Amino acid sequence: RFAEMGFSAIQFHDDDAVPDIASKSIEQIKDEAHELREFLDGLGVGCEFVAPRLWFDPAFKDGAYTAPKRENWERAMWRSERTIDIANILGADFIVLWLAREGTLCQESKNPVAMIDQLKESLNRMLGYDEKIRIAIEPKPNEPIDRSYAGTAGHAIALGNLTDDPARCGVLIETAHSILAGLDPTHDMAFGLAAKKLLSVHLNDQNGMKFDQDKIFGSESLRSTFNQIKLLVDNGYGSNGEYIGLDVKAMRSSADEFGFKHLENSLRVVQLMEDKVAKFDQTIVDEFVAVDDYEGLEMYIIELLLGA
Repeated sequence: RFAEMGFSAIQFHDDDAVPDIASKSIEQIKDEAHELREFLDGLGVGCEFVAPRLWFDPAFKDGAYTAPKRENWERAMWRSERTIDIANILGADFIVLWLAREGTLCQESKNPVAMIDQLKESLNRMLGYDEKIRIAIEPKPNEPIDRSYAGTAGHAIALGNLTDDPARCGVLIETAHSILAGLDPTHDMAFGLAAKKLLSVHLNDQNGMKFDQDKIFGSESLRSTFNQIKLLVDNGYGSNGEYIGLDVKAMRSSADEFGFKHLENSLRVVQLMEDKVAKFDQTIVDEFVAVDDYEGLEMYIIELLLGA
């Protein structure tokens, strides 16, 4: 179905690619990953990245990379190394770490400096496991953890820069996660681009600083949606093989027969905004700025988005 909709690649969790992964041997995991690669090749669909799903296992209830018990940390590293194995087989050159439980529900239960050092140790272990794999950290300030150790784009980039090989560490920016942190997703993406660290994006939308909603792209803020696409287009994002990812969920009130429309609609919004970006006239903007007519500039953007 994804191939029919025109998607070039899929983003996998480790247990999307190999179900019930924790119960299988390394050989079984690799065999099933090869079967999946053959299936994807037959569809002409690639794999952008693979991400370890570390937030459901009860062993990681108080953190995976920041687990206070060493045996649980080793369990997390085993899953992460298997994720790298799968990524290599599926043809992806980086993995994504959503640090879902890397924080604390009880502030005093962990030494935060020691935990950030343990996060760095975890990244170094993965970088050492495979000399070619890259790592993108996907920051989020909260949920399911209360206080994240790396909740923003700045934290994620800084954490990568603490490792033994900062050149192989980057960031994945998700629209909703930036909004949850009270930040602007366009500026978070811009920071990643300026630092040459933006490995991927998750486009979606968010109704304020609530739980992570993963609404369809453009459903809440058309202007922010426009500016995210404009930033990516203006800076040649994609010219080096980067993908635009759509991290969206179907509304719970939708009937099953419409279960793919959230993806179709989000992809359509990206295309519509690309059309708006093509119509954007920088000379008009420059003329408004030259005479400090920012009200005129506001109206120009509003009319552009409304098609007036």
